[in-house]
Amino acid sequence: MNGEVPNIKKWVVFYPVYVNSKKTVAEGRRISLAKACENPTCVEIADCCSHLKVPNAIEIDKAYPRDFMQRGRVRVQLKKEDGTLCNPAIPSRKQLMLQVAELVPRHPGRTKKQEAPSASSTAGSSKSGKGGRKKR
Repeated sequence: MNGEVPNIKKWVVFYPVYVNSKKTVAEGRRISLAKACENPTCVEIADCCSHLKVPNAIEIDKAYPRDFMQRGRVRVQLKKEDGTLCNPAIPSRKQLMLQVAELVPRHPGRTKKQEAPSASSTAGSSKSGKGGRKKR
């Protein structure tokens, strides 16, 4: 493990904002809105990277510079020290972001969270018609 610590500095940085559909491009989103996912967390991103067989490390104490209230980032190793790809299916950062954004909505922790609120939000107002004054 001691030999791995210096190598993490050279790994690619992946902030959750990069694939957040709630953010604009000016706020830091790096992929298209249609392919982005809603409010990903560092843990979900790290689990998706592990699923894709890409070495990763979570840095909880770090923050995104444009939005310093959002804590955490993930370091990802795309290339080994000799220059070969860790996962040939993921040659670039952009490809990694697209793959992760595709996997995050299917994350086990996320699917359990979404089942409970969707059942309780079915009750809505049954009022229909136009507003305004009633005619006499």
